[in-house]
Parts: sequence; C-alpha cells; structure tokens
Amino acid sequence: MSNWTTPEDIRAETERLWSRGHLLACVLDKIADGIVEPSIQFPYRRRLRGPRADELGSAFETVRNWVQSLNAASRTQMGIGFEIEWRDVNTRQLGRNPLPTAWILPSLDDALAQIGRSAEAEQFAELAAVTSARLPGLVAWIAKKPFALLDHSDDWERILDVIDWFLAHPKSGVYVRQIDAPGVDTKFIEARKVLISELMEFLLPANAIENGHVAGQSFEARYGLKSKPALIRFRLLDSCLAIASLTDLTVPASEFARLEIGAKRIFIVENEVTFLAFPDVPDSLIIFGAGYGVERLAATRWLACCAVIYWGDIDTHGFAILDRLRAMFPQTKSLLMDRATLLTHRFHWGFEAAPQSAELSHLDSEEHALYDDLRYNRLGSGVRLEQERVPFGFVRSAILACR
Repeated sequence: MSNWTTPEDIRAETERLWSRGHLLACVLDKIADGIVEPSIQFPYRRRLRGPRADELGSAFETVRNWVQSLNAASRTQMGIGFEIEWRDVNTRQLGRNPLPTAWILPSLDDALAQIGRSAEAEQFAELAAVTSARLPGLVAWIAKKPFALLDHSDDWERILDVIDWFLAHPKSGVYVRQIDAPGVDTKFIEARKVLISELMEFLLPANAIENGHVAGQSFEARYGLKSKPALIRFRLLDSCLAIASLTDLTVPASEFARLEIGAKRIFIVENEVTFLAFPDVPDSLIIFGAGYGVERLAATRWLACCAVIYWGDIDTHGFAILDRLRAMFPQTKSLLMDRATLLTHRFHWGFEAAPQSAELSHLDSEEHALYDDLRYNRLGSGVRLEQERVPFGFVRSAILACR
C-alpha cells in the first residue's frame, strides 16, 4: 500500500500545478483569452496507483480503508476538490467490486480549493485584469512570470504608474527624484529597479531605450534619466595652484575635465588617509582614485600632458587598476608597486580574499612579472600589501624621488 495514491499525493500534485504556474495561467486565460495558452485543461485527470486484483482478497481490509480515505477527501464528501473515477473489478472470492482508477479535478475552482489557493488566485485575477486594461502589452509577460503579481501585490498598481510615466516621458533627461507618478518616490523606484527594468524591456519601444547601456546595470542611462554625476576628489599639493584658497575639492568629473590648474604632476592613490597625509609637492595634485573609479578620469584630456603616477595596493586588483589607468594614459608610472617594496614589508603582508587573474596588457615587464607571482600564488596564497601598511618615511622618500 506504500505506493498507492493517497489524498496527500493528490494535494501534492495539485500544489505542483500551482508552483509551476499552470493554475495561474488558466486564471489569466479567462482574463485575456487567446493571448495565453494554458498547458493544462480541465477536467484534469490522472490515474490512481492502487491495489492489483490479486491483492483484494489478501488485503481486503487495507483496500477498504484506502478507498474510504480517498472517498472522504473527495468532492463527493467535501463538496469541492477532486472526483473519483471508478472501475469494476471481478474476483472469485469477492465477486464484483468498484475500485478507484483515476482522480479528476473537474474545474479550475476545484483545483484551487483543493490546495487552499482560491484567495490568491482571486487577487491575481484582479491585478491581471487591471494590468490588461491599463497596459495590455504586459499580459504576455505576466504569463511568463505570474507570481510576480502576487509577490508585488501591494505595490503593483504603483509599479504600473511608473511604467505609464516612462511611456509618457521617453528619455526624459530628469533625475529619478523628478518622476511624478502617484504614490511613487525615489526610494520606491530604487528598491524595485530590477523589476521595473524587466517590465520596461518588455514594453518600451526601441526608441525609448539607450541600447549602449546594459539592462540591469545602468538604469538611469538606459532609460534616458539623468544620473548622479561621477565625482572626483583631489588635493592641490602646491599652494600656488590653490583655487580661491581651496586645496581639497570634490567636483563632478565633467567639471574636473575642464579645469585649467597648471599642474604638471598627478598622483593617484587608493587610501583616503594616504590621500590626506600626502606631502606637498611642487606643481602637483593628488586624486583619490577609489579603485576602479579611475575610469572617471577618461574624459580629462589635459592629463595626457602631465606626469601621472599611480600608487595602489600591491595585489592583483591594484595591478588591474594600474592597467586600466595606463590604457587611458600610457605615460602612467607606478609608485611603490614593485617587488623590492613588497619583500621589504613582508611583515605587513595581508590576504587578498578574491584575487583576479585576467590577462593585463598595459603593465611593464617588471610589473607583469610581479602580477604573475601574485595571481599564481608563487609568493604565498593571496599575498597583498596594502598601501597604508607601508611606513610613511618610506613613502616620503619615494615621493621625493619623483620630483
């Protein structure tokens, strides 16, 4: 009897129809007939696993209990749910006896009631009907991801308001903060960018999307919104270069690209305290690089006329950043990113938990040799030397040598 179909098995099978979206597809088909093709039809019939004819005599009591348990959970007794299909079985001992041969869900309502999902299906139907009326183009998307409506049921109509706004204001050139949709604020959109992006990719016309930006990675740029400007923080290491007596400034990258400072030497570092403690150097300024953010400097063409000196951590990512910077400004030199500095400060070595191993094509031979030693763990596992662990007297001597 262990493999005979039980009421619990029937419920589990019906629950699988729900979890795979088959039942919600049937709900959606009632709302948008012809757009969705449900993968199941009602009545929904499945064969029962039950006793063989030769088991009726030897396990009559067990068979009777099995039949009673099915019948008690069926539509006949419960008023809704599955029905039982019977067949007559003849045996010498017992004669003709009816046995269950299949279970049937007569309707979608029976299936939903069987697993207690009627209220959720009703809520889904209401949201799908609203969507179909307002943005019929999204019905096909709902068919692919029906549970998204239930997952976002409290917010769904406001999400539609956002999509409506983008349809009415393609490539608006405004900040997210300026989107004027009912009940929608910046935090609402920020928290739902992934879902909103998916819906807009499905619905917006091609001329409302900037294809040069990847979906899911650059929300503002892809949908024609204004992004927060990339900022560059820099210090003027020569008081003669001060701007209105200011030497520590943060400006948009576009404004930095237009500055006429007169600096001849540009230092770039990754550690903020190092940036703040950097000593005065004639005709020089220092930029707080913030890792791979060095790419914000790409439009600063006047850097091509300066000596550019990069000091990052001695680890695989430090060399990757140096490689990117040198791709933009080939004259870039590295500072304190050599084998001698690494070996001299062995006591201060740390561990690089997530090293990278990409091929880098803009390192010189010595830098590349050290990079290879690091990425292949030739000096130890995950060896790194963070710039803030190098004694400042050592740093000052290296800076003086750059003058």
